[in-house]
Amino acid sequence: MDVNDLDTVGGALLSRLEAKNAQRERVLAISRQVVQHAARAIRAAHRGDWDGAASILADGNRLLQEMNAAALGHADLASAGYTLDAQKEHAEAHLVLALLLARELPPPDALGVDDAAWLNGLGEAAAEMRRAVLDRIRRGEVADAERLLEALQDVHVFLGTVDFPDAITRGLKRTNDMVRGVAERTRGDLTVAVRQDELTAAIDRLQALLTAAGGGA
Repeated sequence: MDVNDLDTVGGALLSRLEAKNAQRERVLAISRQVVQHAARAIRAAHRGDWDGAASILADGNRLLQEMNAAALGHADLASAGYTLDAQKEHAEAHLVLALLLARELPPPDALGVDDAAWLNGLGEAAAEMRRAVLDRIRRGEVADAERLLEALQDVHVFLGTVDFPDAITRGLKRTNDMVRGVAERTRGDLTVAVRQDELTAAIDRLQALLTAAGGGA
């Protein structure tokens, strides 16, 4: 074996690995920023700060494009857990906003995310509707709470139709099991709240009748 050949081949190989490692570090760093932006956008959406949420998501869109571009040409980086997790969180933030505002759901290609990342993001976005429902119950906005619960349940039903192996959907069944539990608890909470409102209204009507009868006497 010619050692000079090994030095030449090895040197080129090490250069490629060094470049790839630099790309990996870049993808990883950007993925963290994408996740942070998604979390901030969801918090803003729950506060009803729609403009703030949209602005944060616009920055998140730019970061996601940078991350995807940095992973381009490296299949292992594009399919790495941190890359797909960032895509999932980004999709979740967009889908939370769409569900809260009763808008059309942006599809995976419009968001620049993997199909499985989008599906799992949809499941987690649906679970976020529990918080929104409880917020509306506290504010007495029962009609909107019922709309959001219906959206949560619709997502659960849809995800149940995605019948593919976990290797393809990346654990979607577990995500949907979580969504089902959230939907059941939320439906129970909303039912109790509606019944309490109905009872309060009935008591008020009875009190009004008794007051009127007493006045007539």
